[in-house]
Amino acid sequence: MLPVISEDIATTAFSEIFEDMPSWRKKMIHYIKDENPEINTAIIEAANKTNLDPKAVALGAYMTYLLIEMAAKENDAIMNYSE
Repeated sequence: MLPVISEDIATTAFSEIFEDMPSWRKKMIHYIKDENPEINTAIIEAANKTNLDPKAVALGAYMTYLLIEMAAKENDAIMNYSE
């Protein structure tokens, strides 16, 4: 099951992403290439096999990846919290 992406997570992510979107996208290309090469390959394939702007397709995929990753980390922190 995918984690819930809260408004706080979305706000934090969008703030980071849109501060300097071209640099962020380039950073994510290298991050995902190292972190999950299969996902990176799928993103590149999807970007190249549509009539849409490849950079826009990749940006959407990288944004989604980041949002899910941030939400999963928050979810794990909540589940592993102990007093």
